[in-house]
Amino acid sequence: MSQLPTFQFERELAALGYKAVVGVDEVGCGALAGPVVAGAVVLPPTFRFAGLRDSKLLTALARERLSEEIKERSRGFAVGEASILEIASLGLRAATLLAMRRALEKIKEIDFVLIDAWQIPGLDLPQKGIIRGDRTVKSIAAASIVAKVYRDNLMNELAKEYSDYGFEVHKGYATKKHLAAIKEKGPCPIHRTGWKPFRPNIFDFLNKE
Repeated sequence: MSQLPTFQFERELAALGYKAVVGVDEVGCGALAGPVVAGAVVLPPTFRFAGLRDSKLLTALARERLSEEIKERSRGFAVGEASILEIASLGLRAATLLAMRRALEKIKEIDFVLIDAWQIPGLDLPQKGIIRGDRTVKSIAAASIVAKVYRDNLMNELAKEYSDYGFEVHKGYATKKHLAAIKEKGPCPIHRTGWKPFRPNIFDFLNKE
């Protein structure tokens, strides 16, 4: 059984006087299409309900339910995006940090920032990057759920506009069917065409079928 996230970090920070601790996580970094999205959530210290964990360990239905509950019961939540053009011009890391900053800017009260794996250079707030934070820290797990549901819904809408690629199924990630669709149709405007999978010969393995 996987480890469940706890309030350990939030409690330790509260004991030091930090009352508004925001968890931050990103989704979409590894995708071939669509924006990168960051979630930011401030949970109340009494926040309790079953099932809160890293969004990747949940079913789509469970994520939807938990996202709504997080939004209703949190002290604050927000999402931030970085577009395809920003990813292309800034690079993935800088674009992801930009999405995180945009999410944080929408939260009214922040004393401390807990981030899954990352740290945000130049952030004018105390912060800590926690490896596997989405699996161990409740506020980061909550942020991962809010961000994942937001981005999945966005990709579902984009799938209606670009119906040849199956974005509603794989959400822009590099599944075999997605790569096959790119090989057949070529990239569409929401693909990150500067990435390695769009370079020559990356689809050679498909020719062996």
